Amino acid sequence: MTAQIIPFNPLDKTNLGSSVADALLARTPVPLDELAEFQGAGVYAIYYSGKFKAYAGLAGLNRSVQASCPIYVGKAVPSGSRKGGALDAKPGRVLYKRLVEHGESIRATKNLSIKDFQCRFLVVDDIWIPLGESLLIARFSPVWNSLVDGFGNHDPGSGRHAGMRPRWDVLHPGRPWAEKCRERAETVAEIERDVVTFLSHSLE
Repeated sequence: MTAQIIPFNPLDKTNLGSSVADALLARTPVPLDELAEFQGAGVYAIYYSGKFKAYAGLAGLNRSVQASCPIYVGKAVPSGSRKGGALDAKPGRVLYKRLVEHGESIRATKNLSIKDFQCRFLVVDDIWIPLGESLLIARFSPVWNSLVDGFGNHDPGSGRHAGMRPRWDVLHPGRPWAEKCRERAETVAEIERDVVTFLSHSLE
């Protein structure tokens, strides 16, 4: 029987996404609180190496092999991209601003330190950004993307806090707008147990 060999297609969307993901992972990680201002849109990964107990396994990996396992992966696209105007939208500093916003969320918490976070970021042409983000999330299953929702959320605005408080804000309280949201039935201890179980499997 003749073995069927599938030819490599560099333009396959999975391969295109992988090229973006690999380019990001080749970047040198930088402290999240020491970002120099820059222009452009793109993808990013955030890494944690602190002492929050539920993240012990993840943080240990990132201390032993610098920035090896992201806690969160995201993207920043030009504002016009959601309305079909991405091809001629000017990105400005959207990626830099997004990372700064994340730093502010971390600083607002009562149990995380910005000093324990690093990031990698890659400025990318708009069309490749969603592919790169999707491949990175699929590759690493970051806990803040997969289990502990809400890190990337914004203040919903005045009069719109009837929604449930995100799991992230239950585990890491401090953002003023999240305190106005409806309380979850889950306790911190329950979410921490879920995190430990999730990481014990995803880091195998």
